[in-house]
Amino acid sequence: MNCESREHLSERLNRGDRLRIKFGIDPSAPDLHLGHLVPMRLLRRWQDAGHTPVLVIGDYTARIGDPTGRSATRPQLTVEEVEANAKTYLDQLFCVIEPEAAEVRRQSEWFDGFDLVAVLRLAQTATVAQLLQRSDFEQRMRGEQPIGVHELFYPLLQGYDSVAIRADVELGGSDQLFNLLRGREVQTSYGQPAQDIITTPLLEGLDGEKKMSKSLGNAVGVRDGAVAQFGQMMSIPDPLIVRYLTLLTDTSDEELSGVENGLQDGSVNPRDAKADLAQQLVAFLHDPSQARAAREEFFQVHRDGQLPTEIPEVAVDLSRAWDIRELLVACGMANSKGEAARLVSGGAVDLAGERIADWRRALTPADGAVLRVGARRVVRLRAD
Repeated sequence: MNCESREHLSERLNRGDRLRIKFGIDPSAPDLHLGHLVPMRLLRRWQDAGHTPVLVIGDYTARIGDPTGRSATRPQLTVEEVEANAKTYLDQLFCVIEPEAAEVRRQSEWFDGFDLVAVLRLAQTATVAQLLQRSDFEQRMRGEQPIGVHELFYPLLQGYDSVAIRADVELGGSDQLFNLLRGREVQTSYGQPAQDIITTPLLEGLDGEKKMSKSLGNAVGVRDGAVAQFGQMMSIPDPLIVRYLTLLTDTSDEELSGVENGLQDGSVNPRDAKADLAQQLVAFLHDPSQARAAREEFFQVHRDGQLPTEIPEVAVDLSRAWDIRELLVACGMANSKGEAARLVSGGAVDLAGERIADWRRALTPADGAVLRVGARRVVRLRAD
């Protein structure tokens, strides 16, 4: 966690000031993931300390799309899409934030009344050169990729949000620093004290490399089921265990040191450390009983070879014999017959409790038979 103007913020806290903590939410997609949980948990700690979270729904900026990290202009969303996403965002945020002690504001409260004079007044708070200092814009210019004029307004609109709600502090991911700093400049231009800034680290995804993102397929959704969340967390690379514990749980520094040292000297089994981490997270996002049940099911399936409690069903024609390769493709368990043949040859395929060793073999599955590939991919066949 980094803080801009740490001394100023410390002075205010030492005076006992009750601060307005801004957290902007751009509802450009319907779901949040564990990466969003990092600033959300910090916001809850500020709330518990007596400060007021102000959740700003970016129903204007979401239509532009944050250019941070983008190599191309985003497609613009409709008002209806933004509103639908905003509702699901708030439902998920209130799993962490106490709604009764928070403010929810929408940009449309102030931007619906903006006329051209107000737009030009806001535009005067920055120069084109300042806005083009964003690394994303510099990269796109070097790559001769277009930059829409409307994209230049994104940090200005976000900055004006701080003016509209009189923010004392703004939270955001470390990749948002440019936008957050611009908010300070906009506030100063409108005669307000500049907000202090706190940035949180970006969380690596399940691949251990790129930041967590639904679009990259390396994310754990806040709304995912308990069993799914537990299983996904068990797949993280070992080097991420301590980082996830640090950013996503209330594990003490002493406990973190014990886990880190134990992983290094071999006294802590990475599988057990991941299971403890996964159980903490599932308990936080669901409840402790679901977390215990998810842990028990995971080890029953992956260690003891038992079937999962919930098995998705797939309708197929069971009146004929199947080439196992075609059956795997039809059930979505292989992308091609070639991949299916490799799975069979590798001993990964099981039908109705029998390991299939020869992909040339014709099979006539019974209604309700379970088709399994490895420990995680399981479907129950139903007559079409």
